[in-house]
Amino acid sequence: MKYEKNQYSESFSICTLIIAGAFLYWGISSFIPWDEWSWWGFISTGIGVAILVGQILAIANRSKLRNIVLAEFQDNPEASIEQVSVGTGITRKDIRAIILDLKASGQLRAKFNSETGQVKRIVPKETETAPGEPSKYCSNCGTPITKESAQYCAYCGGKI
Repeated sequence: MKYEKNQYSESFSICTLIIAGAFLYWGISSFIPWDEWSWWGFISTGIGVAILVGQILAIANRSKLRNIVLAEFQDNPEASIEQVSVGTGITRKDIRAIILDLKASGQLRAKFNSETGQVKRIVPKETETAPGEPSKYCSNCGTPITKESAQYCAYCGGKI
């Protein structure tokens, strides 16, 4: 699989699916009724199909990238985002997005050390209680930062 920069976070789009649907509708509706200009419908139908196939392939590539990052964390349980980026060639932006998706689906159950950015494994459901309101939030995922000395987010591993 060939990886392109920010392929995970920027490849799939609902807007692109709507555009593909518009081309398909335009192309198919030009066939009815059939006349001498109806063959132009093949062009717009072809464009719509090409866009749709591209989006399906983008979804398949997202799944492959999630599996690659998950395998990297399983092989190296104390890796940081930077180490995974160097090991896989995937950008840190995409790795952060993949980590959030893996955590949301329950496939990756880990927290990140807020001082080193490395993964620390946890038991399935651990809740952190901190006195008072947190003063800052992670710019990547919005998780409250409870430690003042934190340089990395404990939830997504993003640099603060």
